Amino acid sequence: MGAVDGHSEALAADLRRRLVEMRRAEAAAGVAGGEGLEDAVAALVDDHAAVLSELRRARIRDLILRDTVGLGPLEELLSDPAVEEVMVNGPDEVYIERGGRIEPTAVRFASERALRDTIERILAPVGRRVDELSPMVDARLADGSRVNVVIPPLSVDGPILSIRRFTAARPDPDELVASGTLTAGLRDVFAGAVRARRSILISGGTGSGKTTLLNALSAYIGPEERVITIEDAAELRLRQPHVVRLESRPASVEARGEVTIRDLLRNALRMRPDRIVIGEVRGAEALDLLTALNTGHDGALSTVHANSPADALRRLETLALMAGVGLPHDAIREQVRRGFQIVVQLARTPDGERRVVEVGDVVSAAGGVGVRERWRRL
Repeated sequence: MGAVDGHSEALAADLRRRLVEMRRAEAAAGVAGGEGLEDAVAALVDDHAAVLSELRRARIRDLILRDTVGLGPLEELLSDPAVEEVMVNGPDEVYIERGGRIEPTAVRFASERALRDTIERILAPVGRRVDELSPMVDARLADGSRVNVVIPPLSVDGPILSIRRFTAARPDPDELVASGTLTAGLRDVFAGAVRARRSILISGGTGSGKTTLLNALSAYIGPEERVITIEDAAELRLRQPHVVRLESRPASVEARGEVTIRDLLRNALRMRPDRIVIGEVRGAEALDLLTALNTGHDGALSTVHANSPADALRRLETLALMAGVGLPHDAIREQVRRGFQIVVQLARTPDGERRVVEVGDVVSAAGGVGVRERWRRL
């Protein structure tokens, strides 16, 4: 079976080259192709592989289309709903994350050029490009998946591609209890806190489930409230009827048109929000968020990268200082203390499970602000 598949792939690659050359010749001669792509591929396969069975010819047609308009070898990985992330480290090394664990795959690209072609097909529909002048790009696909690309000379061993998938369906709090992320008691504590408009900061490392928990806790926001979400890549799927979703925009290759999280947050305050939900605080927008929380916009939900609840507050202080407005450190600490009431720490276990491991209340301390432990996973 492997030899048959190898022959089919080799034949498909050869016919695809012929198809590209034929289309280029037609374009150079000013002749518009009379056939659609699928019809042209079918005709090409019938002409050059007529002796093969219909099943083999259909396989070759699929391979040609896959490598012409699809995602190439990644198609078979992304067709598996259990795959959470695809990581391509050059043409000869592809990994996936499934069930919270990273594992290697047998998928390979025929060449670095084939991988670059796949990257271009991924980025083209979202209006992004990557080249030597702009060798890094971060983008969101139409299905909500997040794509990151780094190419040489920044990546030493060839183009690097990461696709992080986000399903349309997000687990609700009860499902997180069933999966072990939350306990039933914590679920009820969080439900009361959100309904009482207490601001909650969710902390953890990459892939620990911060966005998933944030999305779940938003279920306790009342349906009568106007909610504005602000994200780098729109991942949240809130179920309230009145939700306004805002997404930042990076600068173009001409270094123009950038819209930051901070820009969106400042504008959101003029949009009559009942609740502000920020996917992740990672820059100077921390100061604007703290200012909003201290001027009547309570009940916010957000996430931050940190290793503990205490570290989360310290990181928030550091990010606020990045705004460079000259506020004393003590004043920022006071805003942190008054702005957030609860910090939730998440972690991913060695077996890939995501768990809430600590919950703390934000309190006054000798240094200005501290965390009093409310719950810890034993």
